[in-house]
This record gives sequence, C-alpha cells and structure tokens, in this order.
Amino acid sequence: QLPFVESGGALVQPGGSLRLSCAASGFTFENYAIGWFRQAPGKEREGVSCISSWGTTSYRDSVKGRFTISRDNTKNTVYLHINSLKPEDTAIYFCARATNSYCANYVEASYGDWGQGTQVTVSS
Repeated sequence: QLPFVESGGALVQPGGSLRLSCAASGFTFENYAIGWFRQAPGKEREGVSCISSWGTTSYRDSVKGRFTISRDNTKNTVYLHINSLKPEDTAIYFCARATNSYCANYVEASYGDWGQGTQVTVSS
C-alpha cells in the first residue's frame, strides 16, 4: 500500500482552479511535515510547497499567491489549492513525507515516502 494517494488532478483551462488532495496512511501523520512536488514533461521534479506538522507553510517563489497548502490531521490529508492556473503549471503533482516535523527545504533526500502522483494539465 502506498503511503500517499494523490487525487484531484484534471485538464483545466488557463485561469482555472483546482484542489489537489493527498491522503496518507501507514504512519503518524500529525508528526510530519508534508511537501508537494511537481514534475513537468522533460524537467526535473521540483518542490512547490510544504506544510509543517503544526501548520507553518512555505512556497516556491514562482507559485506564491496562487498556491495554498493546508492539512487536516483528522483526515490524514494534505490539500493544495491552485488558483489562476497557467500552462506552465502542467505537471504530475506528488506529495511526500518530510523526515522531520518542519519544512527544511525541497531537497528530495529530505523526504521519505512518496505518492504516485496526479496529473494536472492546463490547456485551452
């Protein structure tokens, strides 16, 4: 069983919005920071946002103001709300468990369990 199941990806028009969900299992969810990453076609995977175990958030500069990360520890789920979608947001979006309760960075070695990803395509 995968530690995360991502959902909510879709084909949307530029300017649209989405809410991605990341449902966790198999570990004590509330003890860990959770990060969202994305991988665009032909590019390396990059971190876009992270939320600490107590709710402190961080964002990649290029998504600030459009992405909002949140978590619901009662549902073991992290969300990523994306507004004003752009074609360059097209990617597979993954969530991952940090090795700590805080968001240190977006270096993949700082994250353990990963999900299988959900596809977001922004196109008219």
